[in-house]
Amino acid sequence: DIDECENDFYNGGCVHECINIPGNYRCTCYDGFMLAHDGHNCLDVDECQDNNGGCQQICVNTMGSYECQCKEGFFLSDNQHTCIHRSIEGMNCMNKDHGCAHICRETPKGGVACECRPGFELAKNQKDCKLTCNYGNGGCQHTCDDTETGPVCGCHQKYALHSDGRTCIEKDEAAIESSEYNATSVADVDKRVKRRLLMETCAVNNGGCDRTCKDTATGVRCSCPVGFTLQPDGKTCKDIDECLVNNGGCDHFCRNTVGSFECSCQKGYKLLTDERTCQDIDECSFERTCDHTCINYPGSFECLCYKGYTLYGLTHCGDIDECSISNGSCDYGCLNTMGSYECVCPPGKKLHWNKKDCVEMVKCLPNSKPAPKAQLVCSKTGGIESCFLSCPYNTLFVPDSENSYSLSCGVPVQQGKAPQKRNATLPSCTDSLAPPIKQKARFKIKDAKCHLRPRSKEKTRDSGKQAGLDNCQVTFVNLKCDSSKKKRRGRKSPSKEVSHITAEFEVEMKSEEVSDTCNIDCVRKRMEQKLQTAIKTLRKSINKQQFYIQFSGTEYEVAQKPAKATEGHEACSTGQVLQDGKCVTCSMGTFYSGEHNQCVPCSPGTYQDTEGQLTCEPCPSNDGQGVAGARNVSECGGNWLNNTDDNFQFLGQCSPGHYSSDGFKPCKVCPLGTYQPEPGRTLCFPCGGGLVTKYEGAVSFQDCETKVHCSPGHYYNSTTHRCIRCPVGTYQPEFGQNYCITCPGNTSTDFDGSTNVTHCKNQHCGGELGDYTGYIESPNYPGDYPANVECIWNINPPPKRRILIVVPEIFLPIEDECGDVLVMRKSASPTSITTYETCQTYERPIAFTSRSRKLWIQFKSNEGNSGKGFQVPYVTYDEDYQQLIEDIVRDGRLYASENHQEILKDKKLIKALFDVLAHPQNYFKYTAQESKEMFPRSFIKLLRSKVSRFLRPYK
Repeated sequence: DIDECENDFYNGGCVHECINIPGNYRCTCYDGFMLAHDGHNCLDVDECQDNNGGCQQICVNTMGSYECQCKEGFFLSDNQHTCIHRSIEGMNCMNKDHGCAHICRETPKGGVACECRPGFELAKNQKDCKLTCNYGNGGCQHTCDDTETGPVCGCHQKYALHSDGRTCIEKDEAAIESSEYNATSVADVDKRVKRRLLMETCAVNNGGCDRTCKDTATGVRCSCPVGFTLQPDGKTCKDIDECLVNNGGCDHFCRNTVGSFECSCQKGYKLLTDERTCQDIDECSFERTCDHTCINYPGSFECLCYKGYTLYGLTHCGDIDECSISNGSCDYGCLNTMGSYECVCPPGKKLHWNKKDCVEMVKCLPNSKPAPKAQLVCSKTGGIESCFLSCPYNTLFVPDSENSYSLSCGVPVQQGKAPQKRNATLPSCTDSLAPPIKQKARFKIKDAKCHLRPRSKEKTRDSGKQAGLDNCQVTFVNLKCDSSKKKRRGRKSPSKEVSHITAEFEVEMKSEEVSDTCNIDCVRKRMEQKLQTAIKTLRKSINKQQFYIQFSGTEYEVAQKPAKATEGHEACSTGQVLQDGKCVTCSMGTFYSGEHNQCVPCSPGTYQDTEGQLTCEPCPSNDGQGVAGARNVSECGGNWLNNTDDNFQFLGQCSPGHYSSDGFKPCKVCPLGTYQPEPGRTLCFPCGGGLVTKYEGAVSFQDCETKVHCSPGHYYNSTTHRCIRCPVGTYQPEFGQNYCITCPGNTSTDFDGSTNVTHCKNQHCGGELGDYTGYIESPNYPGDYPANVECIWNINPPPKRRILIVVPEIFLPIEDECGDVLVMRKSASPTSITTYETCQTYERPIAFTSRSRKLWIQFKSNEGNSGKGFQVPYVTYDEDYQQLIEDIVRDGRLYASENHQEILKDKKLIKALFDVLAHPQNYFKYTAQESKEMFPRSFIKLLRSKVSRFLRPYK
């Protein structure tokens, strides 16, 4: 391989950098320059063409670089891109007359000190800044040398310096320009042409070759560098458009450049460090992307909310206030809860099984069967007490953990105290006289573990002989069994299992027991004694492990000794069966039969709406009719069909537009002037205000013939017969409705008459302010921020630490004439040192250090237009690195290429960079390979040069 770059003077014909590659070479240019079409010369890049160079106001292009300037009344901030309002008072850095050419710093004594941007040196007057070759190649097109008087430009040997002292022009042009066609030079040209005709040689005019020339026996042979192709004339080199073949190997977009090309990606993808491949950005892997569930798609993502919540602000979830939507369809009162709601009834009425309607408390009818009660039956056989608790209905079994469970049986008199969510479906026939008798007891079982297991067959046979039966009817029992290992201190005994059973009993007072000889107090005392006696017997039976609970004809032991618990078939816990080697919980519509150790479908006339239960609940009709395997009360009425919207429509239930006394067939049609949108209801809702419906059996308020037709954002008032605008904090997306929906969670709208949930905005000023890293966020981000909001954040880093801020992008409406402003300064005082100020959209990222040790940040919006706002991360770093960090963030090359801009927008990379800046020792968490794969070569090259320059004094 010939090293074309070996000759420093000729440098392979490259005016900046020459890179040798096997069998060829390639020219590259310094930052701020691009390769000319000849593949060797370097031309200035006009950075102002791309997004105004990232300048907030004015961009001025210079050779090899650019600079930002500000309009009258503003001055350039330290980050050299954004502009700050000039203050009039005081001789400080906030006043443009401070005299510093570049950067102004306030001194502890109240004066000012000037500093220069990277690549400049402070002049002797301590105010002006002198350019050096380190900034934009000193303004030179080819070579630059630093001298006492400043940079001096030079040119490659094939070029001559233009009269402007910066630009280089080809020597042939220079000769013609300087001689102005004088006779000798014209004669020389003629001679050269004649000589070339006689014999071409590389020594003369490079053999006529555009690029590399090689003398051979047959004459000269021309060749071209990588990225160029030799034309048919054998002399000229032409740039290859790599994008024409296989899109240049780029996954998405390919842009041809002189001698090379660049790849870029679609939105939602990032360019990998091979600078060809585009990889989907997995937004779901970032922190805080979605409140609830995040689904990543190629190039995008979607947020979903849990049941009972709705999406707002693109990624946030707020509780739906179902009560604001037609009172939750409740017959009487509606109570909103997080993620759900409940209907409530007035005194004297109870909630129907459909959980919406209120029905009269049932008095006993002569022919109806009363609901079977839970019974505590204790007996004594051969001196051993044994007790049974039979649970015929309204049972709930909850396995809390491997060693504990709770179960309840019956319905407590005071609803809401129990863990039950379920209402009694069968009418309770007794008229309650007075508050029930309540007793709580705690029992201890030694050497036994809390496992509810079916009782073995042999034992069941022995219990046939019963004597001294003590029968106690209980309204409600709540039982909790908990095992915990207790280590005995001092003794070397194995740790023993101790199980604790806590039981609560409720017994109802009955009117029929009150007589002339025993009044209500007497009955209460008798019942209390009876219950206490039963609990005493129960305690004895528990001690002897003779306490059983009966569900669906199967008796279960409450706890067993460890030896028993290890029987083979009991690999799964109660309520579960073994399927394909895995324990599966018995599904809704079935119950666990301990006798057969399998899940059995509920028999007709019963249902089960909870998984893993030990019995089924009786249906309201109580006639044993219906289908097997009913999964809720609605399925009690008979066959059901699967509707398209996953709601089950049951043939036995009244359909929308119909009603009946129990919600089951036979049903009546909703009369004119009423409607019913839901199945299984016991009433129809009136239109109100004397309005009639177009027909019988109406299913929504929209079927009521209103005097006016209300558009979205309004609701119909049935009293005044007018359309009223939805108040602030509510919305209505549909035509002709008689309600407005309350905004989800803690959100509100900017104005009344809102038509969409997207108008609901969170007012909370977002962010987390840590000592080392943190972020600030406009309210409702990434949704549009609300009107008339003011946010204030204070960043106060630990001693000897400074603040670095990255603004990846910011969206504030420009048409608002600075109505919405983000400002960062030392304190709330308008004259304090300002680090950053903006009132417009800025999609290019910018990084800067705070001019003050603390930062007071304010965001204000007016009632005008709104935007997406911002999410701005920051890091605090050791002040020993101040010079290095400022050198990096003030260098225009950090923002020059699209790839570098993407780094500052990449949440994962910024997190890694900030992690190392905050805690430099964390650098060693990342391998060299990981670092290489994280950042493009150009970025590493930029940082490496800065860091080595910063560390040079210590070498």
